[in-house]
Amino acid sequence: MKKYIALLLALVMVFALAACGSSETAAPAEGSAAAEGADAAAAGDYHVAMITDYGDITDQSFNQTTYEACKAFCDGNAVDFKYYKPTDDSTAARVEMVDQAVAEGYNVIVMPGYAFAGTIVEAAPNYPDVKFVALDVALGDLLEAGVTAAGGEYDYDPTNWNLDEYVDMSNVYCAVYQEELCGYMAGYAAVKLGYTKLGFLGGMAVPAVIRYGYGFVQGANAAADELGTDVELKYVYGGQFYGDGDITAAMDTWYKAGTEVVFACGGGIYQSAAEAAAKVDGKVIGVDVDQAGIIDGDYGEGMTVTSAMKGLAATVNTMLSEILAGNWDAYAGQIETLGLVSGEDASLNYVGLPESTQWGDGFSAEDYAALVASMYSGEVTVSNDITKTAADFAGDHVTVDDQGQVK
Repeated sequence: MKKYIALLLALVMVFALAACGSSETAAPAEGSAAAEGADAAAAGDYHVAMITDYGDITDQSFNQTTYEACKAFCDGNAVDFKYYKPTDDSTAARVEMVDQAVAEGYNVIVMPGYAFAGTIVEAAPNYPDVKFVALDVALGDLLEAGVTAAGGEYDYDPTNWNLDEYVDMSNVYCAVYQEELCGYMAGYAAVKLGYTKLGFLGGMAVPAVIRYGYGFVQGANAAADELGTDVELKYVYGGQFYGDGDITAAMDTWYKAGTEVVFACGGGIYQSAAEAAAKVDGKVIGVDVDQAGIIDGDYGEGMTVTSAMKGLAATVNTMLSEILAGNWDAYAGQIETLGLVSGEDASLNYVGLPESTQWGDGFSAEDYAALVASMYSGEVTVSNDITKTAADFAGDHVTVDDQGQVK
């Protein structure tokens, strides 16, 4: 069964990537289980709602990608779809949107981002017949929300707690990603392409962002060791998922002091890095989705070296396809970690770099394929230990200047 699911995930990724390029999702093959499910959905069995977190569907990141994937899938399969935006950034506001969606007949609810942990704890048990699909909501997020709701104090060590005692996951599926892997790829690529003065600008220091950053350091370190090149890496968190004057000022200081490329990791925080980079012809690395078109279009052609991506659209397509095919029971109650499913075709994986990467003599598309194969085989390993510091992952050729948090 696990092999069947892994194969299905890989096949669906192909359709998901096609959807990203054309804004349309390929229809299931005639006569297939998914096609039969799609016919049922067209008759009104399923109604899909997507709820935004604290952003909106034009955030050029998590919400927008999830919204576009949901809409493309539903349009392509004649499934009713609607999105809801909470009135403010709070669990209460998000729960209110769940209540409204269910009241209006929506029975599949897609929720992007760790902020939905509290919503799952509070709302999911109230609607046992509704299927909740959560992207990037991890075990620690759920435990923190569940323990807090029960009046306890979560100690951030998942091994000390039993999830079943605090969270009802019976009608919930959560997908999380191995951000450390695509973070590694981005750091490795940057150094191989000749950049030796790097920066990491994280949003909030939540586990997913930390994994991105630590993977970035490890990848830069591996490439520096291979080349025998010294690399300087500045490291900071903005304390939020959007850019502002203070963060832009910090990035101005970096770029003016010689930083060549900054991995801007955390929703709209890339705007501060891009604003500063534009003043000195600097470079950025995007996150979550392929941000080249967004950043280059707004701030300058050729600014985006690459993006460390995770397969949000692929996950949406997989789960909605599986729900329509009647396979929900194989996923309900799971927190599934998605990463590499192929060492031969990088496009099938749930983490990776985009085709828009600025390949060069130091790091070509073929070199990328070889790196992915090495990571998939286990020849290259990447730590996801967020109890360490960024500097712990630096070797003889990398110096990390950890500046904490901007504010």
